[in-house]
Amino acid sequence: MRFRPTILANVIFAATVCGALTGVMLLAALPVAAQTAPQSVSSVTIVRIDVQGNQRIEALTIQSYMAINAGDPYDPGRVDQSLKALFATGLFADVSIRRQGTVLVVTVVENPIINRLAFEGNRRISNEALEPEVQLRPRIVYTRSRVQADVQRILQVYRRNGRFAASVEPKVVQLEQNRVDLIFEISEGPVTGVRRIDIIGNRNFSDGKLRRTIATKESRWYRFYTSDDTYDPDRVTLDRELLRKFYLERGYADFRVLSAVADLTHDRSDFFITFTVEEGELYKFGKIDLSTSLNNLDPEILREFLTIVEGETYNAEEIELSIEQLNFAVGRLGYAFVDIRPQVNRRRDERLINLVFRIDEGPRVKIGRINITGNIRTLDKVIRREITLVEGDAFNTAKLRRSRQNIRRLGFFDKVDVAQRQGETPDKAIIDVDVQERSTGELSFGIGISTAETVLADISIRERNLLGKAQDLRLTLGFSATRQQVDLSFTEPYFLDRNVSAGFDVFNRKEDQQDRSSFDEQARGFALRSRFPITENLKQGLRYTLRSDRIENTNNDTSPFIQLDEGDYVTSSVSYNLTYDTRDDVALPSTGIIIRGGQEIAGLGGDVQYVQSTAKMAYYHPFTRDIVGSMTLSGGTIFGIGQDVRVLNRFFLGGSTLRGFESGGVGPRDSQTDDAIGGNTYAVLSGEMRFPIGLPNDFGVLGRAFAETGTLLNPDVSGANLQNSKDPRFSIGVGLSWSSPFGPIRVDLAQAVIKEDFDKDELFRFSFGTRF
Repeated sequence: MRFRPTILANVIFAATVCGALTGVMLLAALPVAAQTAPQSVSSVTIVRIDVQGNQRIEALTIQSYMAINAGDPYDPGRVDQSLKALFATGLFADVSIRRQGTVLVVTVVENPIINRLAFEGNRRISNEALEPEVQLRPRIVYTRSRVQADVQRILQVYRRNGRFAASVEPKVVQLEQNRVDLIFEISEGPVTGVRRIDIIGNRNFSDGKLRRTIATKESRWYRFYTSDDTYDPDRVTLDRELLRKFYLERGYADFRVLSAVADLTHDRSDFFITFTVEEGELYKFGKIDLSTSLNNLDPEILREFLTIVEGETYNAEEIELSIEQLNFAVGRLGYAFVDIRPQVNRRRDERLINLVFRIDEGPRVKIGRINITGNIRTLDKVIRREITLVEGDAFNTAKLRRSRQNIRRLGFFDKVDVAQRQGETPDKAIIDVDVQERSTGELSFGIGISTAETVLADISIRERNLLGKAQDLRLTLGFSATRQQVDLSFTEPYFLDRNVSAGFDVFNRKEDQQDRSSFDEQARGFALRSRFPITENLKQGLRYTLRSDRIENTNNDTSPFIQLDEGDYVTSSVSYNLTYDTRDDVALPSTGIIIRGGQEIAGLGGDVQYVQSTAKMAYYHPFTRDIVGSMTLSGGTIFGIGQDVRVLNRFFLGGSTLRGFESGGVGPRDSQTDDAIGGNTYAVLSGEMRFPIGLPNDFGVLGRAFAETGTLLNPDVSGANLQNSKDPRFSIGVGLSWSSPFGPIRVDLAQAVIKEDFDKDELFRFSFGTRF
């Protein structure tokens, strides 16, 4: 069967037309968007940014933190940057960003504002101490990260105070208007002590000796006065240096602290501290030489200033001391700019350390600035006038050392640090003077108890640094059954801004001397005085005194030697004294010497004429860092000019002047009335050793052992009833001195070993004071 072509072509054409019509109908049914080609996201332009959820913060402020703005093409990377930037502000607890067509919607949840910040449970550390440590404050945005950071800061404060068991729980109280109260609930816990200190590796020194060397102590009940038995990581760091210093001073030049480990107990109440050390070998000093590149300087003349000797045990501190002494000596020779360095040659096989002290010319440095810090009450000029250097002077180590000594001698400071550092340019030096003030006001009480149970007391009110100007004002009130005394004195150390001190004394005293000499004494008057330096260590004082004295209330039981002097007398006298003083500290000297001598001449008017001469010398020597010995020699003589010396002007010995005897208990005495007559000449020699007694240094308790000998003789009287002996008396004793919170306390227990039968001894004596 054959098909006709026309029929087949018609069928194909009809099918094609029907398919085309169907496609057109389907295309018409599709949305317009489907009819166009797909558009990329990056080609979308942000028309507007909408901010939602903000309450306090303006929308424009939020948009300013973002990395994308209206009119920018949409970029997911910049949106991500904007998200991070908004979170980084710390203003928001939550942030989300989404796109709705050409609109970018930013939704935020703002962090609340702190309305009030409080601490609860803190009894040991005040709010005033905690507030500066935290960063959050009222009206600051609250964030969890800031709160956790402040929690750690508070814990750190408690750890510095030895309370490692402390815990801090932050509490938030929600308020209206998106505000909160933030409360740090603190559980302070007990003080974290040091249960045990172990030292590993020490062969030549015991654990006990090394424990006494370091600052950290094991917890004991008697250490309530100090915090050294609480754990402090900074103190442990100091302990490492103290151990190193201890060994280096004893010849162990290779010593090392390998580790210092602190382990906290499970209950967080105590620490176990373990030091691991390596002692090394014991070294001695070998050959000691000096060399210099300075012209016209013979190094051998400086050898006498070296404090080390060949063959002695190596001591690092002695090297530093030798450098200091050499600096001082070279400076005195006129070489202001020197650099002294020890060149060390360690010979391990022979265990010797050879040294060469190399003295070279140092950089020419001048004083650029002098800074004074730490003085709260004391005026700058009081400290500055004790410094022998001024801005623009050539730097001089000897003068710097002398300046530190001058400041310490003021007696106003517990600590004086004088250091130099480089200034703005290498040829300029800055001097930093850092002081720590001590209490200069004193309210002291003195009590003496003799074997006869006689009690004497006095009250002294004194301010040695009045108004911070170094002026000295003192009021003394003495009272007892036998004595009434009022003394007022004032001293201006720099009169008219010159290096001359001036002052006055006004006094009124009435004393019952019935037990000692069977009479009553009354004195009133005033004195004018001045003092000025002759050299650095030598000073001269001048004084004029006008006083009226009365001897009264004698009776038939009074010695005839004393009855002769009964009545009123006026004394007008001038006096001078010279003082040479090289002590390192006025209050508690450990090295140096003081020599004082003077004369008083009475007779410039008045009824009394005499010449009195007195002298005293004291020498202090440190045998070790803590053991200090002293030797004191004092004496005096007086003679009348055309008349006998009256009893009021004679010397009396005993009490504080010769321990082991009553005041006036030594010397000439009337055998019938047992009255002390006094003498015209006396001499006392005293030796004392000051040493620690094993208590922590913070206790301030020192032991003393002393021996004293003295004599009093040559009164201007004679008779059968006069008991007089030129033989010296001798006493020995021990004592304690304590720098307590209530002031200095001193207790002396003395025994008179050599004495005369007519002498009056005293076994126990003490005094105490308080400071404000």
